[in-house]
Amino acid sequence: MQLQYFLLLAAALFCIGIYGLVTSRNAIRVLMSIELLLNSVNLNLMAFSNYLDPQNIRGQVFAVFVISIAAAEAAVGLAIVLSIYRNRDTVDMEQFNLLKW
Repeated sequence: MQLQYFLLLAAALFCIGIYGLVTSRNAIRVLMSIELLLNSVNLNLMAFSNYLDPQNIRGQVFAVFVISIAAAEAAVGLAIVLSIYRNRDTVDMEQFNLLKW
């Protein structure tokens, strides 16, 4: 397959992630949108690595690092959302005002 198809798919995933990040009021949806953004970056890394230098696996190594960072982000983000849900009984982003004076 050609590189353009992978780039179009990654751009579509990135746009869906940005749309979900901007329009969502639910914290779980925001975390899922961030995961979509990171997965589109992984797709770009893999596509460019395969297209530019198929002998080396530099893109795959960077993708593994991004996946590990995404897993840590999801775990910490979910823990924060659960602790806020226990205190406020909602996951609405508009009502997260715990750090305001």
